[in-house]
Amino acid sequence: MSSITKLAGQTMWYGASSIAARFLNYLLTPYLTAQLSGPAYGEMTIVYSAIPFLNVIFTYGLETAYFRYVQKKEHEEDVYNTATVSLVISTFVLTGLMLILRQPMADLLRIEKHPEYITWSAFIIAFDSLSALAFARLRFENRPRKFAFIRVAGILVNIAITVYFLSFCPWLAKNHPDSFLLKFYNEDIGMGYVLIANLVQSIATFIFLRKEFLSFKWKFNKALWKEIMIYSMPLIIAGFGGMINETFDRIMLAWWSNAPTEDAVKIQVGTYGACYKLAILITLFIQAFRMGAEPFFFKSAQGDNPQKVYARVMKFFVITVCVMFLVVALYIDTWKHFIQKKVYWEGLGVVPILLFANIFLGIYYNLSIWYKVTNKTMAGAWITLAGAAITLVINYLFIPRFGYMACAWATFACYGTMMVISFKWGQAQYRVPYAWKKLVAYMVIVVLLYFIDQLFLKAGLNIWINRGFATMLTLAFIIFVLNIERKEFSKLPVVGRFLA
Repeated sequence: MSSITKLAGQTMWYGASSIAARFLNYLLTPYLTAQLSGPAYGEMTIVYSAIPFLNVIFTYGLETAYFRYVQKKEHEEDVYNTATVSLVISTFVLTGLMLILRQPMADLLRIEKHPEYITWSAFIIAFDSLSALAFARLRFENRPRKFAFIRVAGILVNIAITVYFLSFCPWLAKNHPDSFLLKFYNEDIGMGYVLIANLVQSIATFIFLRKEFLSFKWKFNKALWKEIMIYSMPLIIAGFGGMINETFDRIMLAWWSNAPTEDAVKIQVGTYGACYKLAILITLFIQAFRMGAEPFFFKSAQGDNPQKVYARVMKFFVITVCVMFLVVALYIDTWKHFIQKKVYWEGLGVVPILLFANIFLGIYYNLSIWYKVTNKTMAGAWITLAGAAITLVINYLFIPRFGYMACAWATFACYGTMMVISFKWGQAQYRVPYAWKKLVAYMVIVVLLYFIDQLFLKAGLNIWINRGFATMLTLAFIIFVLNIERKEFSKLPVVGRFLA
């Protein structure tokens, strides 16, 4: 159990900083939905759907490859130098291409009046990419304090700049129009200040990481680079398909929605984007888990019987996300107030679907270790492409009729399919003794509890009675699991003493 405790510690240190950063960013949702009009928030959603998509191309799997090869090579410096030189050169080339093609890209994203959004996005992606390996090195060297400081400091800078331009400057322009603080303010930029704030954050993060970044030497091991590329190229395909599954649905919604006007289309995109963020607890935990789990899994692969460790990790992961599902889905009337514009509340029906879709995604991330430790990364590419095909087909066929609801079910079907394929394929290639029947039972139980709660709500009782019933269901599930898994939980430091 010490290995599980170790992973929990890594998830806490590296992941908690990501959770804090993402949660601080999440707090901007009620602010931005209040500050920006429906079409403007929709445009922002479209742009932020494209940025992760391009991030995959800019980093081309180098983080995962770094963790893989730093375990095998005698000199970590050789791996870091070669990967960083490759990343610097490719970042300059790709950024230049984005700047040249900014108008065609703006046309493709249906923000043709704002090619400057592409310019700012290009520099955001460039600085984030240059920071990627420096962050990976901090994780490899177990330097959580600096990692946490940089992640949180960056998002605090973002929030400060956003509030300054979207709230303070408009107030200043109205009450003190001659103030020198308005020298760099232009009210016509509007939503663009969200991107500008993000760009300042990315630059600040890069500056904070300058010591790690500048520690590389211009030494390039061509043979090692070829080996890394063979490993990471399929990860590009997997990441590319993953972004189609994860963010591209908002762009497809803008393309294929049958809303009567352009503004109505962007309001639909904004509604879906705002409600998608209510799946934040599970999304944040998955992000936290990945930050700690990736280096942990590769290190565990060098030990005795790593499959047993992976199975235990999966069990605790599924239990955790099931509890999180109940915490969000059963209290949706509370969480919805993070969305300030009530017009977006009509999309709340997608939240439980997206929550469970993200549970599937988290399980898939756990399962994906089989092809990473066996160097069969092309399998990950094929699995993700299968998911991308499902996403594209369902959205193309059903968005015109069902709008963003089609996007939610496409996400559910995509991640569910990827999870099943990876499990079946992985068990044939690299068997791990997952307690899959028990884990499926836990997921079925939380779905049943959700429907029981929905039936209870139809009685139309007081909101506090409804919340009390939801709390009772959540606690009942937790107590049930603690009893079933008493032997496993009794080995944990804090919970174990409670159970004893």
